[in-house]
Order: sequence, then structure tokens, then C-alpha cells
Amino acid sequence: MANQADLIVGLQWGDEGKGKIVDHMAQTHDYVCRFAGGHNAGHTIVIGDQTYALHLIPSGVLNPEAKNVVGNGVVLSPVDFIKEMEQFDDLEGRLFISDKAHLLLPHHALIDQARERMKGDKAIGTTGKGIGPAYGDKVARVGHRVGELLDPAKLTAKLMAYFEMYQGIFDVMGVELPSEAELLAELAGYKNVLEPYITDTTLLVWDALDQGKKILLEGAQGTMLDIDHGTYPYVTSSTTVSAGAASGLGIAPRDIGRVTGIAKAYCTRVGNGPFPSEDHGEAGQRLRDNGHEYGTTTGRPRRCGWFDAVAARHAVRINGVDQIALMKLDVLDGFDEVKVCVAYEVDGKRIDYVPYDLEEATPVYESFPGWDKTEGVQTFDDLPETARSYITALEAMVGAKMGIISTSPEREDTIVRK
Repeated sequence: MANQADLIVGLQWGDEGKGKIVDHMAQTHDYVCRFAGGHNAGHTIVIGDQTYALHLIPSGVLNPEAKNVVGNGVVLSPVDFIKEMEQFDDLEGRLFISDKAHLLLPHHALIDQARERMKGDKAIGTTGKGIGPAYGDKVARVGHRVGELLDPAKLTAKLMAYFEMYQGIFDVMGVELPSEAELLAELAGYKNVLEPYITDTTLLVWDALDQGKKILLEGAQGTMLDIDHGTYPYVTSSTTVSAGAASGLGIAPRDIGRVTGIAKAYCTRVGNGPFPSEDHGEAGQRLRDNGHEYGTTTGRPRRCGWFDAVAARHAVRINGVDQIALMKLDVLDGFDEVKVCVAYEVDGKRIDYVPYDLEEATPVYESFPGWDKTEGVQTFDDLPETARSYITALEAMVGAKMGIISTSPEREDTIVRK
């Protein structure tokens, strides 16, 4: 069989802790490839005293031996990407940007923020970074790709024509547009920095597969934010599930091998939309405080609640998950009891699947005895018995093994089960 790439995917509403696991796995991979999303995503990685917040650059950047690929499925904000690059030295030769990735420019963020304001209390709760408008332009075939940065004058002319076509809409939204001279200077600046990194990443990844290189694929956000399979319309604008890796990098489904799904030992969500297992009381606040649950990108407090086994089972099936990495087990330390949502009640009927609309779903809980301390534990047998029982119960509920268990943000506090 030809070489296959390993894939990491979020199983909840994003923010599951993918960064730590990508960093952990990137130490043994030659390539780390990002296939979807924009700089609304954030991975926080802790190495010793240093904390890195990555938004667009793949997490493999922290392995000096790994090559990092930003695929065609990503929407790339040049200004934010360049700012992120400043954290690192010597990126040439180990960072590659697809010439087919779509550009996310400042006017996209202004449109995003204007739409949210106009929706009032019906707002989706986006990060306001311009992700939706950039993907919208892509699908409407009026977007522009990273490869076009190589000719700033030509791209400037195209964008000025686009601005003129939609001037009336921009005026109503209060979106301020750059002059032609400002735009040309901006795009030329992007080209000067990014040109050495822009390439045909599809060919690059094909060659790596053919050479038998170890490749790791990472997405952004989580399954329940997928544009098709999440809690629409309170979702992101890209395909966040494992199938998105094929289109987002230009590889075949058969090129994808082992799929690792990432899930917290509880649940969080940022933004608006249904969240059946959310806890609005003391337990939810305690999870938020213990887990430092504030957005990497926005700083917004995350909504917190108990593990949703129904949504997790849904995500395991959609993604073809082979193993789960269970994150932040230590955040549950000290709880007398730990709850799990094992079913939903909708219109008085109990169901064990994710319905078309989760708005009216209420959780059905099962309680488990808590434990004192898992923080820093590095072997499964050293976990408290009640914590092991909790993990075993989750495995039975969601239909996948907890192959990796994280007990702190530190690299070494990671249990890997054979």
C-alpha cells in the first residue's frame, strides 16, 4: 500500500487542544499540513517557559526538522500571517504556502464585523476576522488567490474593479476601502515577504507521499462547527471534518491513514448557537477557571459544560476516527462528581443521535464519581481508579479508544496507550 498521511481532527466545537497533540506528533513527522480555516483558529502550545499561540502556521513549526504546508483550503490573511512568522527564525525551506489558497484581505474583516452588527441579537458570534466573507468570495468566484500576490499591479486592478462593482453595498455597510495607491503598496509589501514561501503545495505533498515521508494533516475548529455537519448556521465557513483534508490539500481519500480525534474531557464552545451540555452554574464557571477557557484568538470566555457523548459519537463516525486524544483530564480534578451527556430529550422523546436542529435538545446525564488529582500523571495505571473508569465509560459510549490522554499543558504530561 502507498504511504498514507496521519490526520488530526477536532471532535467538538473547536478549542479541543489540537495544538498540543499536533506538536506532540510533529516530533516524529516530516511534514505538517494545514488543510482548512483561517486565522480565527488558534493553537496554544506550551514548551517549558515558552507559550506559542499559532493561528495560521502549522504546529510543526516548533519541530526544526519538519516542513510546514498551508494548503489550498485555507483562507490566508497576509498581514496576520506575516506577524505570526515574526516569532520564528529561518522559515525558508520549511514553510510553504499554497498558491491556490484564497486571500483574506482587510475589507473581508470589515464586512464580517458589519454583518454581525446588522444582525443584532441574531448574530452568529463570529470572531470578526473575515473568514466567512473570504470563503463567500471564493465560492462566488470573485475571490483572489495567494498566487496572484506575485503580480501586485495586476491584482490591484482586479480588486479595484471588484470594489467598484460592490461600492453600493460597501457604502451601506460602512466599509472603508483603500485607495488604489494604498492597495498597491499593501499588496507589494505582502509579496516582498511571502514570495519565497508561495508554491504549488499539491505537488509538494504528492512528492512527499511518493517518497514515503511521514505526513501529519491538521485542520482547524471542530466537527460540530463544520459547514455541513455542524450546528448550522452557528458554524465556521469551511469543511472541518477529515474529508476536508482531501480537498483542502489536493490529495485522495485513500492517501489518509490513521485518524486521531481530539476531544476535551468536558466541552466548551465559543460564540452563539446550541450547546446542550452547557452548565450555566458553578460547575461551568469552575471548568472555565480551571481550564483557563478563554479564546486564543479573541480572548472571549468560552462557554463550558460536561462531555457530550452523543456529539462525540457523531463526530467519531463522520471522521472515521481510529483513536481519540482526550485533553485536559486534569481540569476535572477535585470534582465530587463528573457528568456525561448520554442522550438528548427532544419534544419529550429520548434520542441518542444528533438531530437536524439542536436548539430544543436538553441533555440526559449520567454521573460518575470524581477524583482528586490526575495533573502530571504520565502512565494510565497511575491515574486514580475513578478517572480510569470514566475514560473506559467514554470509550464505550463514543466507540473509539482513548489512545492519548493529556494531564497538563506540558509536552511530557501525555499518556500514550498501546
